[in-house]
Order: sequence, then structure tokens, then C-alpha cells
Amino acid sequence: MKKDNIYKEPFGLRLKKDLKKNYGAYLLFLPVALYYLMFAYKPMYGILVAFKDYVPMKGIWGSPWTSHHGLGHFLSFFQSFYFGRVLKNTLIISLTTLLVTFPAPIILALLLNEVRNRKFKKCIQTVSYMPHFISLVVICSMIRLFVADHGLITGFLKSLGLVDGTYSLLSMENYFVPIYVISGLWQTIGWSAIIYISALAGIDQGLYEAARMDGANKFKQMLHVTIPGLMPTIIMLFILRIGQVMSIGHEKIILLYNEEIYATADVISSFVYRKGLLEYNWGFSTAVGLFNSVINFALVIIANKISRKTIDMGLW
Repeated sequence: MKKDNIYKEPFGLRLKKDLKKNYGAYLLFLPVALYYLMFAYKPMYGILVAFKDYVPMKGIWGSPWTSHHGLGHFLSFFQSFYFGRVLKNTLIISLTTLLVTFPAPIILALLLNEVRNRKFKKCIQTVSYMPHFISLVVICSMIRLFVADHGLITGFLKSLGLVDGTYSLLSMENYFVPIYVISGLWQTIGWSAIIYISALAGIDQGLYEAARMDGANKFKQMLHVTIPGLMPTIIMLFILRIGQVMSIGHEKIILLYNEEIYATADVISSFVYRKGLLEYNWGFSTAVGLFNSVINFALVIIANKISRKTIDMGLW
């Protein structure tokens, strides 16, 4: 009866009581709420630019709507030569990156979990973390040096007979995706493994003891105790990663690509960068970016729903 009376109270009164009781928690939450309001929700007002022929002097509301009831920029993108190319390149690069870089940190965490020499383990962790803290500009400069016509990697491939001529690998279309993916693996494998290493530390050690008593060897312990213990973390991160399939950062692409390899290197984010910042076509670039975001949002919803139906696990 007392519980029913609480829920019959007006929302404002209940909120006032809760604020008074948990004011410390609300104070801690306030900077986070302000951050998202200012930098995540307030900028969404600019989505209107995607439906207008935006003129900075007129502002968002003063700029005229595009043709076809505001859908002109979207139709121009869908009908353009670049739509198929950038969509295909984005999916190829993103899915290849997902296929290579998502399981790698899990494998690294599982391997490090079996290392008993603490000094060696710390050394491996430190070395694998380091690339994450190197500036992307420096990383891309190193990549360019390594794959230049007389670079270390190019010379090694020439010695194996895999490359002919005196050209940089970044001037050949077939090599861009492998270079992008492998360098991304080097950058992220150690840092991404941290969360899995933390999850491994939270697995009940009694489960390992019970498995050993049942005669399970190291491999079976990993198969029946370690991996199931990691599964909630793996599923959560996988769903979040699926939601980024269409989002490849333009910074690394722009620092590595050139006009000779646009056919395989140009992705949606780099296309938006060129159209918006170099050609000043703000409405068109905003429309392309909005299309990208909607697809990512839909992928998260679909991935979560599939996960819920198949293994009864998901983000919500």
C-alpha cells in the first residue's frame, strides 16, 4: 500500500524529494548532462542544413529549401557517380577492418591471460599500447615512409617478388585496403585489449578450480569458462562496432590517399570533407552525413534485436 501511495504522488514532488536525497549524485551527473546537451543535442539543430540550399549570410532559417520538397541534396547524392563508389569503399574498408581488428584484441587478451611471467606480460602490454598514444599524423607519416618506393616494407615485398617497379604502395589501388587495415590493427590491438583483460580479471576463479577438478585442460578451461565469461563484453562491443560500420574517420584516409587511388580509397567521410570544406557545398555534405548517421543508427537497432533473439543478450 505504501509503494502505491509513492507512485500516486506527482512527478514534480517525487523529483524534488529525490533531488534532496541524492543531490551528490545529481551534481556528479550535471557536467555529463551539460556536455551532451551542448555538444551532442544542440548541434542537431544544424541537420536542417541538409534540406536547404544553405547560404551563411542568410542563416539556416533564411536559406531556401532545396528542390523536391527539401530532398534535393539526397537525390543528387543517390543519383551521382560517387554514390556507388564511396558506399562500396566504405563497406569494404569497414567490414575488412571489423573482420581483422575485432577478434585480434580478444585473442591477445586470452594469450596474455595465460602468461605467468609478470614482467614479460607487462612488457608485451606496454609495447602493444604504445601506438595508440602516437599522433595520427606521425603514424601516417611512418606508414608513408615504410611503403614508399624505397621503404622498408616495399623493399621486403620486392625481395619476395610480390612487388615490381619503383612505386610507392600507396600509389597502387590494390594495396590501400591492406595498408589501412594492418596499420589500424597495429594502432588499436593493445588498447582495445584492455577492456577484455579487465573482464577476464572479473571471472570467478572458482569456476576454473571446478573445471580443473573435472579434468579440464587449459584449452577446455578457456573454451568453457573464459570465453563464456567474456561473452557479455564481446556482444556489447560488437553491437557498438556494428553501429560504426558506415563511419570511417576521414583523417587517416585523407592523410594516406591521393587522386590515383580514389577508386578504392575514397569513402563517405572523405567525400563529405571534400564537398563541405573544400567545395563549400554545406547542404550536400550535411545530407550525406545525415544519410550515414541514419544507416548507422538502423544497424545498431538491427544488431541488438538479432542478438536478443538469438542469444538473449544485448545493449537493451
